[in-house]
Amino acid sequence: MEQQTPPLLFILLLCTLSANSSFQPALVLEMAKILLENYCFHENLVGMQEAIQQAITSGEILQISDRKTLATVLTVGVQGALNDPRLTVSYEPNFVPVTPPMLPSLPIEQLIRLVRNSVKLEILENNVGYLRIDRIIGEETAAKLGSLLRDNIWDKVALTSSLILDLRYSTTGQLSGVPFIISYFSDPEPLIHIDTVYDRPSNTTMELWTMPSVKGERYGKKKDVIILTSKRTVGAAEAVAYTLKNLKRAIIVGERSAGGSVKVKKIRIGGSEFYITVPVARSVSPITGQSWEVSGVSPTVNIIAKEAVAKAKSLLAIRSAIPNIVKSISDIIGRLYAFTDRVPALQQQLQSTDLFSVTSEEDLAVRLNQDLQTVSEDPRLIIKYMQDNGAIVEEDPELYKVPDDPELLRALVDTTFKVEILPGNTGYLRFDKFVESPAVTKLEEVMAKTVWEPLKDTKNLIIDLRYNTGGCSTFLALILSYLQDTSQKHHFFTIYDRIQNTTTEYYSRTQITGPTYGSKRGVYVLTSYYTASVGEEFAYLIQSLHRGTVIGEITSGTLMHSKMFQVEGTDLAITVPFINFIDNNGECWLGGGVVPDAIVLAEEAVDHVHDISDFHQGLRSLMEGTGELLEKHYAIHEVALKVSKVLLSKWVEGMYWSVVDFESLASQLTTDLQEASGDHRLHVFHCDVEPELLHDVAKIPTAEEVGYIIDALFKIELLPGNVGYLRFDMMADIEVLRAIGPQLIKLVWSKITNTDALIIDMRYNTGGYSTAIPLLCTYFFDAEPLLHLYTIFDRTTTTMTEIMTLPQVRGQRYGSSRDVYILTSHMTGSAAEVFTRTMKDLNRATIVGEPTIGGSLSSGTYQIRDSVLYASIPNQVVLSAITGKVWSVSGVEPHVVAQASDALHVAQRLIAGKLLKREHGE
Repeated sequence: MEQQTPPLLFILLLCTLSANSSFQPALVLEMAKILLENYCFHENLVGMQEAIQQAITSGEILQISDRKTLATVLTVGVQGALNDPRLTVSYEPNFVPVTPPMLPSLPIEQLIRLVRNSVKLEILENNVGYLRIDRIIGEETAAKLGSLLRDNIWDKVALTSSLILDLRYSTTGQLSGVPFIISYFSDPEPLIHIDTVYDRPSNTTMELWTMPSVKGERYGKKKDVIILTSKRTVGAAEAVAYTLKNLKRAIIVGERSAGGSVKVKKIRIGGSEFYITVPVARSVSPITGQSWEVSGVSPTVNIIAKEAVAKAKSLLAIRSAIPNIVKSISDIIGRLYAFTDRVPALQQQLQSTDLFSVTSEEDLAVRLNQDLQTVSEDPRLIIKYMQDNGAIVEEDPELYKVPDDPELLRALVDTTFKVEILPGNTGYLRFDKFVESPAVTKLEEVMAKTVWEPLKDTKNLIIDLRYNTGGCSTFLALILSYLQDTSQKHHFFTIYDRIQNTTTEYYSRTQITGPTYGSKRGVYVLTSYYTASVGEEFAYLIQSLHRGTVIGEITSGTLMHSKMFQVEGTDLAITVPFINFIDNNGECWLGGGVVPDAIVLAEEAVDHVHDISDFHQGLRSLMEGTGELLEKHYAIHEVALKVSKVLLSKWVEGMYWSVVDFESLASQLTTDLQEASGDHRLHVFHCDVEPELLHDVAKIPTAEEVGYIIDALFKIELLPGNVGYLRFDMMADIEVLRAIGPQLIKLVWSKITNTDALIIDMRYNTGGYSTAIPLLCTYFFDAEPLLHLYTIFDRTTTTMTEIMTLPQVRGQRYGSSRDVYILTSHMTGSAAEVFTRTMKDLNRATIVGEPTIGGSLSSGTYQIRDSVLYASIPNQVVLSAITGKVWSVSGVEPHVVAQASDALHVAQRLIAGKLLKREHGE
């Protein structure tokens, strides 16, 4: 039970007493003493007595003359401060304590009569046991009556198929009898720790465990047990209900129990006629870490007590059917589910699912559906609770069949297909269902004349599926064949039918009647929320085959390739995908709606087609322009040539039909450039205003700005062990460094040059200017000989430049003998990486932290033709002074890998460890 901090209790309590007369402070002190010695949450009373004495001394206690009013005030104060409603103070001048007789001391005949009056057993319909216990007898009494209880109760209970344990009228009992009952509903091994009881007066703790042996046969853990509770259920009965519920051995039906106590005492306060009722023991469940005391036991199924038996019976009827329901569902999945490789795992999950707390068919549906979805990762496999079985209706395939009669066939095509030529020579084709015809040749002939002949010379084609609710999948291949070149065979999709156990592959038709539309012109498929079933398949395939652009609203998402089956004798229905629709890339489409390339309102889709088709007209020029920039500026020319060819090839293959504006084009180009080159630094972005150059000529600071710049850029510290710490978060330009050189030497460098080791923190340095790198490196090497740091190849100027250390620097060098540690993170980039890699390449520093970002030493920003697209292209590569090879673009790998947040501490430990080795002469 949650408690509050105490002594405030009595300060608050004493200050609330109203003024008038003869109350003695000793009464409160006696009450405090009783609580300290008896209250089960004694830890909440620390400092209470001292607080009361201080309140008395300071005159805070005011007096009340009426005894009953005083008792009420004391009760309110003590309950409020300790948050425990069981604590009560009463004024009872005529109170006579009554001690009930201990049951074990009663004659055996009385014990038998008492048990028979408090225990009732019936066997109900369907072999359901009904056991009512109105009193929980203690361990000693149970031991005395062991044979009687075994023969008349437990052996009879053991033969039942399920049990209702009625504790609605159980208002008394002993906690020592709880393990006796719990043990009948658990296994002999392992023993279960079910309760811990702390007794304050004796300051002892007792643990309650299940028993290794019981008289008679155990009920075990397999059969259903339902416990009935009411507002009157109290004490030991609550302990039974709470324990079996949290052991997941019983379902509680009824009302929240009373929330009693393990043990309470009414104790006289000193020699007065005031009494305080105190909970002297407390229970803590090792299963939950909490207790049933005060709060009671909450039912699994909340219902008024008088209706609990009827509810329990109906609940047992539902639970008795669960094994057969689960078996039926398992059988349906085994026979019909299209992903046959997932069936064993699903059936295993069904067998092992914990259904202990299931209390209704609706609850069972939710639980099984959640488990099946998790294991199958297939949103089409669904279990639902459906009281209206009329909702299970299968679509009639006859709706989509067309007649063989030529006249009727021609009339159907005329009414099904709507063909127009829109402004700008854009073809328009609308059909609201995918028909099926055994006379395919005749259907083709009619369509060739009615549909494809009028559309053959249009510039682009709109296929309007906004009102298409489905039809026959076999018609897909025919329509798609007209949108491909007949020079080669195209694989469209594959259908696996589990019921028929057939796999059918659908290819383009090499010979078709009438003119084809081919694969070069634009195809724009319009969708809406009403587009469903096979209409969704068509839109999906247009994207998967990279044959066109889908414009409009997300489709209905009703295509499941599934059948719904009623689970016999229940209101449960299972939807099982029996067909797998596999696209040309080998991916199984699980339905769920097609997301258009351009999401717009359905009624505005036609207008957007014209804008997007105009945009597509300029795509080739932009692709070629991107390739030309790469070939001219990208640092590695052979890679640029390869990537340029890849981009054009992707455009030819239709990979860019899904691009509908400059933003999506920039994103797709970036993805393709990085994928083809392996260089994540290549980037295309959209910008309506010409971007500023990233590396303008640096501004030389004024004398007044120098101090501010040094404070902003550099942070120094002297760490324990004479270790210098230098952090700077930007690589400044060489001209700026020269301008601030004297002040920089004085305020920063001179303070760390005499350290024994130096930590350079580059974790937050994202780059900047590379011109100062040689100067920075020079400080960490001797003056002679000059060292080759690295070589830069600039693609734009086609020049190679060897970067060397400088012969002279301002101030004192750090030299080449003292240890240097550089800290890195995933943010460390650009020029900061070049410095770090140079120091690592020349074995001058130990790198500690995370791999760096892999940024570019220099990138140029170039406009792609005259568009609003710009390409950021690395135009320099750095060659190692040691190997002569190009440095990797993947970033610098640290010598010691550590989280960026831990890197400084790791470096300090490395320095300390090295110092310790030197001291020991290692």
